[in-house]
Parts: sequence; structure tokens; C-alpha cells
Amino acid sequence: MLLGQVAGKVWATKKSPALTGQAFLTVRVGEQTLVCADCVGAGEGETVLVATGGAARAAAGRELPIDAAIVGILDNQ
Repeated sequence: MLLGQVAGKVWATKKSPALTGQAFLTVRVGEQTLVCADCVGAGEGETVLVATGGAARAAAGRELPIDAAIVGILDNQ
């Protein structure tokens, strides 16, 4: 799992039919920016947990063609 911060939304006018209805967000993880499927309703600026690879597909609840998914929102202490 990775820890990152949501940077913004991703809009796609055309995408695979398997991704219909799936929201995507950009997440800053260190020096990288990842495009992640949003499984939990995260918002811009929130600190999130990101799963990658097979764990991301499992988190989405079905076999989607994704490599990264937001699976948790951290509470600020």
C-alpha cells in the first residue's frame, strides 16, 4: 500500500466500457503522480491509502483494467 494526497480529478471523454461509472483521481505519492480508481469517494487534498496491481482490482470489486485504487481515507489527527 502507498500513502498519498489527492491532487485532482481525471476526466475522460472516451474510455473502456468496463470503466463506465468509475471515478478517477490523480494522487501524489512522493515524486510520482498516479491515476487511481476512487473506491471510497475521496476528495481533493485528502490523504489516502492506495492499493496497486491485483489488490487494486480486488478493491474495485470486479475485474477492472486498473493498476491503482484509492482504498481508504486517513483521518487527520
